[in-house]
Amino acid sequence: MTYRAPVSDIVFTMRHVAGLDRAMADGVYGDLSADLSQTILEEAGRFANDVIAPLNREGDKHGATLKDGVVTTAPGWKQAYKAWTGAGWNALPGPVDYGGQGLPTLLNSACVEMWNSASMAFGIGPILTMGAIEALIAHASDDLKSRYLEKLVSGEWTATMNLTEPQAGSDLAAIRSRAEPSGDGIYRITGQKIFITYGEHDLTDNIVHLVLARLPDAPAGTRGISLFLVPKFLSDGTRNDVRCHSIEHKLGIHASPTCTMIFGDNGGAIGWLVGEENRGLACMFTMMNNARLAVGLQGVAIAERAYQQALAYANERRQGRAIGAAEGMSPIAVHPDVQRNLLTMKALTAAARAICYMTAEAIDRAHLEEDPARRKKANERASLLTPVAKAFSTDIGVEVASLGVQVHGGMGFIEETGAAQHFRDARIAPIYEGTNGIQAIDLVVRKLPLSGGETVRAQIASMRATVARLLKESTPAFGATAPRLRDAIESLDRATGFLLQAVSSNVQGEALAGATPYLRLFALAQGGAALAEMALAANAQAAAGDADPAHAGRIALCRFFAENIAVGAKGLEDTVMSGAGFLQDATLALAS
Repeated sequence: MTYRAPVSDIVFTMRHVAGLDRAMADGVYGDLSADLSQTILEEAGRFANDVIAPLNREGDKHGATLKDGVVTTAPGWKQAYKAWTGAGWNALPGPVDYGGQGLPTLLNSACVEMWNSASMAFGIGPILTMGAIEALIAHASDDLKSRYLEKLVSGEWTATMNLTEPQAGSDLAAIRSRAEPSGDGIYRITGQKIFITYGEHDLTDNIVHLVLARLPDAPAGTRGISLFLVPKFLSDGTRNDVRCHSIEHKLGIHASPTCTMIFGDNGGAIGWLVGEENRGLACMFTMMNNARLAVGLQGVAIAERAYQQALAYANERRQGRAIGAAEGMSPIAVHPDVQRNLLTMKALTAAARAICYMTAEAIDRAHLEEDPARRKKANERASLLTPVAKAFSTDIGVEVASLGVQVHGGMGFIEETGAAQHFRDARIAPIYEGTNGIQAIDLVVRKLPLSGGETVRAQIASMRATVARLLKESTPAFGATAPRLRDAIESLDRATGFLLQAVSSNVQGEALAGATPYLRLFALAQGGAALAEMALAANAQAAAGDADPAHAGRIALCRFFAENIAVGAKGLEDTVMSGAGFLQDATLALAS
């Protein structure tokens, strides 16, 4: 099934939920206009539709191959990447000083969604390069910036993130890779890294690895980790002492080479320190935070792709007779249970998209606001929303892709329809760039206490303000949207107070046990409020004479979310506030 970029929905969400119009009015985005944004996104949509999407199925079937240390990507991959960088898409958010276009994170986030809807295996590579650019801008020396940033910004070279080792998954304190100083600011890197996305490939002439390793006298734990830039090829054209040992045979994203990388077979790979010694984790988090939003967008992307395919199939597949229909079989899209599945898919996708775009706008303000107090406020808001954007969006990516298989029925379990690929591809996103359990812990333990809890309280107040506007509307089409969303937000408020108290009192069991259901609760309340903003905007435009039929659809989708999905908030609240009791009996239950 052909993917069509939902540019209209993307632009509407950017303008009426994420705050694009407000940011332009505030001067945050310089001379960026709504018309220019629309033009860029339409062009990105065409590229995603016409160039990347047709390669998705072939990439899944063919995969990437390794022979004699050389990784060859799927047929068409190299040509598509060259066309993509040639059109300037890699440089879209890059710094102007190094050849980038300096466009906002919000605009690039919409593009990232489209690249990954077209092919998640294609889209993940540039995500890491863009994250590396952020890390180098923030932490690298002027010398490293001058040597590497321009080619990374253009996409002429790509970059990787080398954290994980066989004995060290999420526990980075267990890293064993070593870095030995060898004079003149050069270090020799030795060690093994696993799960390295695009660690080796044939798309570019050079690959820049950002590698976590320990210096000889480094303190134990995460406080003793440093970050190093290790290129595949040195500036004189010499091959560095780094190689791809193997590529993984994976459940999904087959066309993305996931590599085991070996550094230092012959004395150590040459690298340069990024940032300060023993401060590498702080540097790497710059890259990881960028990647976490992008991976959240992957969840939105795969959900959108799965929804489009399921909807098309449901409109084509005829089976049974709809209630009240004349003789003959009806498309399954008119049957209530299938409609529920499709609406759930669309509503979850729209809510996750809105949360991701809100996060992107907050990141932009954290970088671009001139007033320090506003920058700080935006930075804390971005910090609060990032784990929600990453975890909720990737969770619903899996859920929506699974529903897509269900809508296809038996044919969904057959590879030739393509529905199974979306399900397989989606499953990695809740795992990489920080598992979703870790995102939930980060949200509860680190982000809720920001500014003494005022950051999250302000976010909840914003949700309440949206519901207050809904309550003033007398439009019958809204149904019970306002009271259902109000209930969800009040559940969130009570659970937030409970967890803030648990964290401040150092009651770790209650905080950690409630973290994952709390993140979901936060996302349901925030996602519902975001859809309500869209519904309010749609209602206002329709009342002003805009005959776009999408407006009625946006109102109906918001109502569905409020009355069928957000109502789960109370159960999540109960789990957060009383569910920690399982910790007392977990060992017994698991051993039985």
